[in-house]
Amino acid sequence: MNDALLPQLEFPFESGMIPRRHPAPAGRVWLRLRRNGAGLAGFGMVGLFALIAFAAALGIVGQDWSVTSGGRWEPVSASHWFGTNLLGQDIFQRTVFSVRIAFEIGLIVALASTALGTLTGLLAGWFADSWIDGVVVFVTGVLDSIPFYLFVAAVAFALKGSAWAMHIAMVATFWTTTSRLMRAEVMRLKHRDFVQAARAIGLPVSLILSRHVMPNTVQILLAQAAIVFVASIKSEVILSFLGLGIKDGVSWGLMLAESTQEVLAGQFNNFLAASIPLFLLVFGFNLLVDALQDAFDPRQADA
Repeated sequence: MNDALLPQLEFPFESGMIPRRHPAPAGRVWLRLRRNGAGLAGFGMVGLFALIAFAAALGIVGQDWSVTSGGRWEPVSASHWFGTNLLGQDIFQRTVFSVRIAFEIGLIVALASTALGTLTGLLAGWFADSWIDGVVVFVTGVLDSIPFYLFVAAVAFALKGSAWAMHIAMVATFWTTTSRLMRAEVMRLKHRDFVQAARAIGLPVSLILSRHVMPNTVQILLAQAAIVFVASIKSEVILSFLGLGIKDGVSWGLMLAESTQEVLAGQFNNFLAASIPLFLLVFGFNLLVDALQDAFDPRQADA
């Protein structure tokens, strides 16, 4: 070999430059997303709901959800865009405030359960067949065997009706799937060449997991967090409908519970104001997540 070429060569094991397979960079992800019409539609729908939730959180809209501002079952008008309910409360104000509640619950549960599932899945997958893996697998199996709504009722009773009982029950239930998926993915990735190279040069486990394993699980975490976000919103609706959810406030579940008697009386405003936004948010989020999964896929060829 020509000695003049030697300075131009780089040896990964000596320089620390371990080859890694990462998801597509942010610019390419956005380019792929822009080319997906369904994804853009979902992004627009979710973005609109996010703006409404943000405005409600700032107190710009939805603060008069409990005020009796009209008569019983008033029709749609300029002063009451969605009409009023049995008590004379403005349905539009209650719907807008419910968007804020939905996003708060969805974000809190999705972030907490994804973080917990990621941590336990990483440890269980990397230390497979050890006592750490055994404990994680045992705990996930036990929690998955408990019926969800029975578990929520038990947590609510144990916490004496705390406002956080529903959140805690959801996080304790939803993290198990993320953990199981992460465990399987880490067990697969730790045998790949770029991870083995990092181990060969003596990088610490924490650095290998954060720099070489975690970036290649973005798709799984993104999809699972989105699934948990939607599932937590739907679960809150069901729990609030059954009287196990929101206590001090209003949500789509409580509005649907109120509408059970109103529908029998021929009044559908409350039912429609709760069910249609719920459907649109879940539908838009599903479109967006499908598009983001394709955009983040490093195997996706650019058109």
